[in-house]
Amino acid sequence: MRALFPKSLFPALMGLLAACAVASELRFPPPEFETDYTMPGITTPPPRSLAMEYVDTALLVTALGLAAWLVHRRRSRRGLVALSVFSLVYFGFIRTGCICPIGAPQNVALGMFDPGYTIPLTALAFFLVPLVFSLFWGRTFCAAVCPHGALQDLVLIKPVKVPLWIEQGLGIVPFIFLGLGILLAATGTAFIICRYDPFIPLFRMSGSVFGLTLGGIFLAAALFIGRPFCRFLCPYGALLRLGSIVSRKAVRITPDHCTQCRLCEHSCPFGAIREPVKLPVTPNALAPERRRLTWLILALPVLIAVGAWLGSKLSVAAAKVHPTVALAEQFLAGDKAPAPATALPTPETRALGRAAETAPELIAAASEVRRRLGIGGWWFGGWVGLVIGARLISLSLRPNRTDFEPDRGACYACGRCYLACPNERVRLGLITPAEAAALQAHAPVPRPDAKPS
Repeated sequence: MRALFPKSLFPALMGLLAACAVASELRFPPPEFETDYTMPGITTPPPRSLAMEYVDTALLVTALGLAAWLVHRRRSRRGLVALSVFSLVYFGFIRTGCICPIGAPQNVALGMFDPGYTIPLTALAFFLVPLVFSLFWGRTFCAAVCPHGALQDLVLIKPVKVPLWIEQGLGIVPFIFLGLGILLAATGTAFIICRYDPFIPLFRMSGSVFGLTLGGIFLAAALFIGRPFCRFLCPYGALLRLGSIVSRKAVRITPDHCTQCRLCEHSCPFGAIREPVKLPVTPNALAPERRRLTWLILALPVLIAVGAWLGSKLSVAAAKVHPTVALAEQFLAGDKAPAPATALPTPETRALGRAAETAPELIAAASEVRRRLGIGGWWFGGWVGLVIGARLISLSLRPNRTDFEPDRGACYACGRCYLACPNERVRLGLITPAEAAALQAHAPVPRPDAKPS
């Protein structure tokens, strides 16, 4: 691992980490309350020490390197399960899932657009390191390092195959959720990715009724659906999907040649293994598909423009979620009347009282938030249009595959397909070639007519 980083880079990283630790104070100091007010107890974990942040980052890099070795060199499902258990215990229950790569894009977005916020170096490392690994070795973070994925993978007992059209349709949700999370974080509105994370309350053994219920629903679904959160909601998984599509190395099922017995296809609980596709050999047979692809490419700018316009309209409603805008609207609506002398002050009346004292500043701040959300609404709507258009274009493409292969973006590198392949079991000495031929002959479904490669 040390060969990946020049020695001269370590002192600079140490200094930067120390500076971030000093600068990462509370974004908003606690307001001054009267003496009869008692500060509520803290419901989130306290910040970790600087030394433990070093430990967390080092363990993340080590776990990712080990996962890459287990997936591509060792090809060990058993090793990946053991690493998953460690990741679940340490990154999940011990660290209580915070800070995690899934929520780190929000910290990066806030750090880019809010000059008053200094992003901790740990958050930046947890955001960048798994993405860098995905460019070289695919979704090794999802394979056995992410505690969310490990928890779902370990409880899977009887996987049910999700129809491909549902898989493709719901596959755009993580990208939309990612765009919305970045928009609200960049404007200081909310960290919705963390707020609606279904597994953080389970890791902390505490939380709201809604959060614990949501986690229970996803965990129950994970008993029968392979990684439902990872496939249909995880925003960071959307980024890793893009990185794994262009990764240098990809999961290869068979070490030799594919006999197309389809045993690997039935072993994958995520529907990530694609069957062979033969392209038509005559240009006339490809003409309809080429016309459809041309129309979709021409329609892409229209989808982006329509999405941007709709996003600008929805930004008005999104602005009301921001606490500054909500307080300003409540103040301007006439809710600033003083409470009766006999009534006990509430947080709402105290906030309105402070708003009355600084009304011009509050209204100006609310106007600035609306302006930023208005611009962000255009960008978010355009992003949604781009995601929908890109998905339609991807569905119209027909890659030429001669063997059963994992889809680079949809494969979680769990290693289940390795031992499902008779050729891999022969390579490991677990069965003889004759036994492998018997397994292929008695595959669950008939083999396709295509000749083995």
